[in-house]
Amino acid sequence: MATESCDIIVIGAGIAGASAAAELAADARVVLLEMEPRPGYHASGRSAAYFAAAYGKAVVQAITRASEAFFRSPPPGFTEVDLFRPRACIWFGRPDQAPALEAMRAAVPRLEFLDEAAVRARVPVIRPGYLHGGLLDREGGDLDVEALLQAYLKLFRRNGGRLCLDRRAETLEPEGAGWAVTAGDTRFTAPVVVNAAGAWAEQIGERAGLAALGIRPLRRTALTIDAPAGVDIDDWPEMVDIDEAFYFKPDAGAILVSPADETPTPPVDAQPEDLDVAIGVDRFEQATGIDVRRVRAAWAGLRTFAPDRVFVAGFDPRAAGFFWLAGQGGYGVQSSPAMAKLTRYLVSGVRPQGDFSDVLQYVEEVSPARLVADAPSQSTSTE
Repeated sequence: MATESCDIIVIGAGIAGASAAAELAADARVVLLEMEPRPGYHASGRSAAYFAAAYGKAVVQAITRASEAFFRSPPPGFTEVDLFRPRACIWFGRPDQAPALEAMRAAVPRLEFLDEAAVRARVPVIRPGYLHGGLLDREGGDLDVEALLQAYLKLFRRNGGRLCLDRRAETLEPEGAGWAVTAGDTRFTAPVVVNAAGAWAEQIGERAGLAALGIRPLRRTALTIDAPAGVDIDDWPEMVDIDEAFYFKPDAGAILVSPADETPTPPVDAQPEDLDVAIGVDRFEQATGIDVRRVRAAWAGLRTFAPDRVFVAGFDPRAAGFFWLAGQGGYGVQSSPAMAKLTRYLVSGVRPQGDFSDVLQYVEEVSPARLVADAPSQSTSTE
């Protein structure tokens, strides 16, 4: 078996792993291992592709906001494609959901309350009498996920990184002051392993001999339906039920709908269940009165959450050199630039600049140590 040494091994070439690897490769020799024949096959390739700064817990919102300027104006040479297209978001609620709307408005004061008439002026298909109102977030936008992923992979290669596809990390063993990872016919060695394996993150931890942190993959379903005849949907906002029971938005001339399901599942190549598709259609029909005659396409992906639904980023206090970059939930794409900068800081000591510097105040809140009971501290970085 061939042996290859480097400074850092990153496991998983979804958006989290690819962005982190690109940043890390600026300072170190990095190998990026991906078990599939192409990067971004699972969660990253099935994202709803939307930037919502009011989405998730306060920590998640703050890290998302730190990424916004990057999406709106990427650094020179990063990509020739517009990564961000402005699109408002409305968090809407029925009369019985009015308290939830008030709670969100109190938590995020910049959101603007719209009554039913104002919401229907923007999305006229909403059924009269269905709504109490909505909260308008003007800061949202559609993201070009594939362009973002390819731009990070290009930066990774430009920084001297090596991408290895069809390489499942089969074994992880401590070796000297670092780790040995067997993937395919090669044994990779490095002082640091970054576990960015998405839904497979706990499996990678177990192969490294670590007890689980409680990170769980949850299936999320999406589908597309035809737009109503004669209705211009291009400028509709993203519409999200305040309790996140479902959402819908324009998508390439069609309407994307999700029942916002979160079904616990093993890490697999997720496929949509007929029941979840039917639930999504029913909730959309209840809100709009539209009779959905045909589902154009349906798919599913895995969103992976820690027990507290906050990112997991940092060295495991139980094993020197083992770094978790997991639990991105439904926020992995929109937070990836900031999380990559934070990973570079935690591994290589390079402090993030500009808007990204805000992430430094959340190091402890995202650390895996919070999920490890009574774990001893270990040395961490490659410095």
